Amino acid sequence: MRETNFIRQNQDKWMAFEQILAGQSKDAEKLHDLFVQVTDDLSFSRTFYSNRSVRVYLNGLAQAAFALIYKNRRTHNNHFLHFWMEELPQLVWEARREFALSFGIFVLSLLIGALSCTMDGHFAEVVLGEDYVAMTKANIESGDPMAVYKGRGQLSMSVGITINNLVVAFLAFVMGAFFIVGTILILVYNGIMIGAFQYFFIERGLFWESFLTIWTHGTLEISAIIIAGAAGLTLGKGLVFPGAYRRVQAFQRSARRGIKIMLGISPIIILAGFIEGFLTRYTETPDAVRGAFIAACFFFVVFYFVWYPWSKARRGFDSPIQDLTIPPDSILRLETTLIRTNGDIFSDTFALAKQYAGHILGGALALALGYAVLVFGIMAQTPANELFVFPEGPFNTLREVPRFFVHPSLRFLPLVGVAWLVMVLGLAFRIVDKAAFPQRRAMLLDVWWLLPGAIALYFIIFAHNWLTVLLLLGAGQLAVLWAYVGYRERLSAGKSLIRMLQLAGSNYMRTLGLSLLMCLVSLLFFFITDSALLRLFLELINWVVTLPETLMARFSAVVFTVLHLFVIGSLVVSYAMGCALLYHTLLEICEAPALLKRIEQISPRHTIRGLAKE
Repeated sequence: MRETNFIRQNQDKWMAFEQILAGQSKDAEKLHDLFVQVTDDLSFSRTFYSNRSVRVYLNGLAQAAFALIYKNRRTHNNHFLHFWMEELPQLVWEARREFALSFGIFVLSLLIGALSCTMDGHFAEVVLGEDYVAMTKANIESGDPMAVYKGRGQLSMSVGITINNLVVAFLAFVMGAFFIVGTILILVYNGIMIGAFQYFFIERGLFWESFLTIWTHGTLEISAIIIAGAAGLTLGKGLVFPGAYRRVQAFQRSARRGIKIMLGISPIIILAGFIEGFLTRYTETPDAVRGAFIAACFFFVVFYFVWYPWSKARRGFDSPIQDLTIPPDSILRLETTLIRTNGDIFSDTFALAKQYAGHILGGALALALGYAVLVFGIMAQTPANELFVFPEGPFNTLREVPRFFVHPSLRFLPLVGVAWLVMVLGLAFRIVDKAAFPQRRAMLLDVWWLLPGAIALYFIIFAHNWLTVLLLLGAGQLAVLWAYVGYRERLSAGKSLIRMLQLAGSNYMRTLGLSLLMCLVSLLFFFITDSALLRLFLELINWVVTLPETLMARFSAVVFTVLHLFVIGSLVVSYAMGCALLYHTLLEICEAPALLKRIEQISPRHTIRGLAKE
């Protein structure tokens, strides 16, 4: 039908609809009938007149009708108030088992810390540190046992404590992603430390003074850590108990709930830091005032996080929690004929990483364990802690990473490093080919084609000097592209290098942008995984097992080596997958093979909507 005929045939109906929308008629039944007809006309216009003004006109009519129908629909005008009065209490109520478990773990750990101090007089020094215990003893002898809260300026102390508390709460939450084990460890660690700290003063007859001082800010601070632990358990619950959902889907749902609970305790953490920095230092305040303040803080926590959610649940919540719809699960099929932006490549890379997470993590772990067995087996006479050193701090640790494959005491490590990179790149390229070309069968000998690029990447990553970062950002992606060109097109080292330069030469800024993006995300992920969690775990082992210091140092070096190689391997796989996807975009930009193929398939016959044109 011609557009003019379509308009002439329906214009009376549309004008009547406009009159109803303008308020000239209040016939609800007629409004309903016309709305259905107009939406049908809109669908028709989208199909046959997608680039014409009639589609825009009908779309405007449909939007106006929708606004008229739903203008009186009840909405929450004050979303801020609704979150605190409705949504957060409902989240707390639905996570009440996680809250109870977090509270139970913390209280049990607190008792363990106090009991351990009664059994071992030096346990407080192990947990709190010898320097801190010595300082506190000196404060007690000087007549001011709580002087630690007066040593810094109010503002600087408040800001520092707030940041530290936010970090601890964030770790308690995000470590729930490690199948809730990380959250439990952090709750146990903090519970034991506080139990030991409190008993340290009880043992010296200072219970009441320490209680009134510590819990002035500790009531909110410790409550926030327990709630953050509950949020972490909520986060990890989707991984441990996915129910009828796939594990990834259940994790998405639980992560949203956990994030909202964490958002709810942020003001409490900030308030606790303010109290500790500005108020706790006034230890000369009458005991009755400090006791009343602690009771008020305790009442607030119990009221808002226990009684109020229970009361709301008894009366019934206004509406179910929003934004908990799980998107349908789908298998990503890569289309190699598209020209992707760096943002699209980045998104597809991590979609692939999620889809093939088992392959990536399993392969990275196997390579890390194989490296540990090989290196520590050959160097069995040399203690592990003398081969590799892992100083505290992510930047310090990052500087030690190249020593895994460039070490003065281990002459064979370069060969191990190249072999490790060949297997890591081979894993990444096979994943990309499996998603893009499912009919193609990978062969074991395929990895030899990527050997030249892997060697080049080895010298870039493990140069072990200040140029490493610049080389990785500027040329790391070129080395991976060199490897993928040889792997994909079965070319020798020289030919694949020339081929790579032809593809990337005129598009270097595109490759550089992707490299910067991937390296930044990898760096952030490395810092998150290289957190205090593992050191905390090792400290807990030392508390329980009481390993000799030399044996503990060797054990820690082995564990750190495996962990860091596992994380680095996973990140290099993701980086290489992004570069492999970039290859197909560069190929389409430079040579357009898919476009040329479609042009060849164009038929000389002219058709209109599948019918032969007369």
